[in-house]
Amino acid sequence: MAGRILQLVLHYDGHDFAGWQVQPAQRTVQGELESVLSRLCDKPVRVAGAGRTDAGVHARGQVASVEIPEHWTDDRLRKAMNSMLPHDLWVARVCGMAPGFHARYSATGRRYSYTVGLDEGSRSPFRRRWEYTFSRALDRDTLHWCAEQVVGLHCFYGFAVRGTAPATDGHQSDVRICRWRDTATGIVLDIEANRFLHHMVRFLVGTMLDVASGKRQRGELTSLLVATDNDEVSPPAPSEGLCLEHVTYPDALYLSA
Repeated sequence: MAGRILQLVLHYDGHDFAGWQVQPAQRTVQGELESVLSRLCDKPVRVAGAGRTDAGVHARGQVASVEIPEHWTDDRLRKAMNSMLPHDLWVARVCGMAPGFHARYSATGRRYSYTVGLDEGSRSPFRRRWEYTFSRALDRDTLHWCAEQVVGLHCFYGFAVRGTAPATDGHQSDVRICRWRDTATGIVLDIEANRFLHHMVRFLVGTMLDVASGKRQRGELTSLLVATDNDEVSPPAPSEGLCLEHVTYPDALYLSA
């Protein structure tokens, strides 16, 4: 008998996970979720995620979709899961969804943040799990200029891991928001798009920081936005600064809030 289709909104500290996707002999977010749900439902349960976050990447708004037997209410399932999940993975919300909902394929937008620590305190063990310590001086005008260039529809071959998308994929992404903001101890990039390619945000951050610190020229970033390969991209910024903040879906898919 078919069950209910649910959306799970997840928070996790990615430091001790080998990423989202199930892998043999590795601790993953998907693996932990499926293990708990299979025990609660007394049968194998499969979970789909909105994005396959890499090892070390965090989330405050990752979304998973799952089909669960009818007798599980939203709140009862959330409380049961949180009582069994490890300390670094938490279900923030459960929502009933319309038939056909899929965490990945139904999404219309995703928003990430990337945190860069610029002060000495960013080297503290209480901060370095969640931000990238950067020691070179930055030109803020250049940094904001870089972010402005990224907004819009581009083919991001220059900012994606080679071979991670099908050969027929145009690597197009519509970036709706890309902006840097100051914090008391550093800077944060907020970036939102309809889709992200593998390592795309981390490549963008690494390149923007190189340009804003004088290691590269502004024109090198604009050249990468029209490049057909990633040969000239800067190394990706480390995974610890990256966090999946929110995934957007059409309102009509929600049956409960």
